[in-house]
Amino acid sequence: MPQTAVNRFSSEVVRAVARRQRLGEAGRISGTSLKRGAGWLVDDMVCTLGPGDHGFEEWHDGVVISVVLAGTFQYRSPIAHELLTPGSFLLGNRGEHFTCGHEHASGDRCVAFRYSPEYFERIAADLGVRPGFRIGRLPAIRETAQASAMVAAGLGRGASGDVAWDELGVRLAATALRLANGSPTRRQAVSRAALARISESVRTIERDPAARLPLSGLAAAASLSPFHYLRSFEQVTGVTPHQFILRTRLREAATRIAAESTSIVTIAFSTGFGDLSNFNRAFRAEFGTSPRAFRAAAAGPP
Repeated sequence: MPQTAVNRFSSEVVRAVARRQRLGEAGRISGTSLKRGAGWLVDDMVCTLGPGDHGFEEWHDGVVISVVLAGTFQYRSPIAHELLTPGSFLLGNRGEHFTCGHEHASGDRCVAFRYSPEYFERIAADLGVRPGFRIGRLPAIRETAQASAMVAAGLGRGASGDVAWDELGVRLAATALRLANGSPTRRQAVSRAALARISESVRTIERDPAARLPLSGLAAAASLSPFHYLRSFEQVTGVTPHQFILRTRLREAATRIAAESTSIVTIAFSTGFGDLSNFNRAFRAEFGTSPRAFRAAAAGPP
């Protein structure tokens, strides 16, 4: 299976967890500072905690938006009880206590943007919205896809890459504020067993998003009926399996288009799209621009 940007992040998490187990070390969360400025900072966070570890309890000392790039984990706060999956955003208000746990599988990787209350309030005021979040997660949906892909592309370029993290942080905050302050929806509870199976299913998709993954096969692997699987998957992740797979492929394609010089045709076919015209339509629908224009915008001015 060829290495891709999406499963590159997943593979790095797997290697970090394996190293922890091989050395007999305790699970931990390690962060690497990517950039900081007046009122904001961004860190690359890799976690190797697993089902045998107690969830850690902390509190947000600022406003937090974390973009999940690999793995899954449970996030609990006074306003949220969510499973975070690749492409989703964790939303945290200043002063909120929270717990993160890995009850179903080990490890995850996120890029965490942290804002001072004053900095975040200025962004919210410019948008004309309240500065806090009423929900704890945004799922991997069309409206978050471009920001998620740009974060992944920026991390893929490494510390030496020319990434405008300050601009990206503002765009990310604006996206989250617009989407998070709508009317909250009521969701039915999902059983602990179904949650574990959906978590594993998400990681299966993440390992090889280009693979053929029909609903029947995913449901069988999760030991659920297709109907029960579809309903549970949508309740847990906020999108259907088909939408999740498509958006995982599109994030993969966008990340590579922004970070590599590989031809767009090659990227389209290698990320699971069998028809270039379908890829172009899906890409434009997801990101609001063509793949070629997306690459030009990511490269910045000549």
